[in-house]
Amino acid sequence: MKKIAILLILSICIASSGKAQGVNDQVFKFSRFLRVLSGTYVEPVNESELVEKAIVDILAQLDPHSAYISKDEVAAMNEPLEGNFDGIGIEFNIFQDTLIIVNPVPGGPSERVGLVAGDRILKVDGKNIAGIGLKNNEVFKMLRGPKGTKVALTVGRSGVHEILEFTIVRDKIPIFSIDAAYMAAPGVAYIKVSRFALNTVDEFLDAWKKLGPNAPKGLILDLRGNGGGYLNTAIALCDQFLPEGKLLLYTEGNSAPRYDYPSTSLGNFEKGALVVLIDEGSASASEITAGAIQDWDRGIIVGRRSFGKGLVQNQIPLPDGSLVRITVARYHTPTGRVIQRPYKNGNIEKYYQDFYKRFTDGELNTADSIQFPDSLKFLTLEKKRAVYGGGGIMPDIFVPVDTTFYTDFYGKLIRKGIFNQFVISYVDKNRKSLAAKNPNFQAFEKGFSVDGEVMSGLQQMAKDNSITWTDDDLARSGSVIKVIVKGLIAQQLFTTSEYFQIVNKENDPTYAKALEVIADWKKYKVQIGKNY
Repeated sequence: MKKIAILLILSICIASSGKAQGVNDQVFKFSRFLRVLSGTYVEPVNESELVEKAIVDILAQLDPHSAYISKDEVAAMNEPLEGNFDGIGIEFNIFQDTLIIVNPVPGGPSERVGLVAGDRILKVDGKNIAGIGLKNNEVFKMLRGPKGTKVALTVGRSGVHEILEFTIVRDKIPIFSIDAAYMAAPGVAYIKVSRFALNTVDEFLDAWKKLGPNAPKGLILDLRGNGGGYLNTAIALCDQFLPEGKLLLYTEGNSAPRYDYPSTSLGNFEKGALVVLIDEGSASASEITAGAIQDWDRGIIVGRRSFGKGLVQNQIPLPDGSLVRITVARYHTPTGRVIQRPYKNGNIEKYYQDFYKRFTDGELNTADSIQFPDSLKFLTLEKKRAVYGGGGIMPDIFVPVDTTFYTDFYGKLIRKGIFNQFVISYVDKNRKSLAAKNPNFQAFEKGFSVDGEVMSGLQQMAKDNSITWTDDDLARSGSVIKVIVKGLIAQQLFTTSEYFQIVNKENDPTYAKALEVIADWKKYKVQIGKNY
């Protein structure tokens, strides 16, 4: 079967490349073989399944990021990057087998007809959905649909005795790629980008405009956990920070000649204090952005070494609606550094094991555990500082992961989803009083505390889920637990941005270091170019 896979994919690759001799002969050869197999084999042959398995098998032997995406997976894959879908526009949770609206999307179809946070959807188009073991994918199938189509909802609302009926016309619903944007300190903006989607730069410019009255003179750009996205989006975001004519990136491969991506004159923040936050979850487009800023000495990179994903893929559609994502080139930062960390062809399992070795080798705890050979040394383009290639972006200022608060109790709360379950339940029971006492986020931030009653409720839910704890567990993890609970309640009452305002301020050493750098920019500026 593996030989069949290799023959099949070989014929496909030869046919698509147009470079090999005898393409038609090879295609005919395999086509003939497949017909014979289908017509004479002792058992029925599923040709479609055979072809799909063959493509998956051969791509897995090439590199870690070439991949096959089935027809069913294509839409789900593209949706977060394309920036919208058709639906009714709600954030939801399934709690105690009931679909609860966390928040309607502002300006979306659900908000327009009067659905509010805390509403319980009991029926969809007359079909009961409460108490049936509902799953998230089933919710998507029922509530999403083509723009302009209608869906009827039967809703229960706290404090309202009668059941409410709504008819909603589906519409385009945006998926936002900026999770938070706020003023972190006087004159210092904080913007967290979760992915590089089609609309990311537009979102960034909108956020910058809203923060504009505060005249930001410094920016913390948070790319931690950002796995990447579209190359052109990364280029456009880099362009916001560098003046015209600077090389932002170039790509090059065996069959792909070098292609340079220069900056333009469209930047909105070409001067001013700039700190970029990265970690081991920052990959691809995040590394392009951090690499360009570091190579040009435009800003200071804070955090931990990034993932190391620097391969360029082209997406090639196949006749049945599926596609193959094939690596065609490598990313190079402006100094020429290769972002991609090493891999051996076909050994994808070892490639990802190497990533997790960062945990066991101590890389997340100390920068000294990371060694770079001189052969991978490069010099930045303004200040001639040493930076290194060989995989990922090493920050200018290393911040170790904080594990001092971690206990088995805390870990179980995370793994069993107790934080979210408790907060959903707590806010659902106390929404009116919370809204009355906290009319805005400023009032909530100053006035709300995770007191003994709230903690007792969380501990009771933990106990109900067979999670035990000791006094030492609470002494070590208690303060962090309270911050997370307060942040999640803020998210339920307001937006994701308010969640990050809580947890960043109270429990994030990397964020604290970024604020320190910008507050003492004259001291840290000596590391970077004088022109910025």
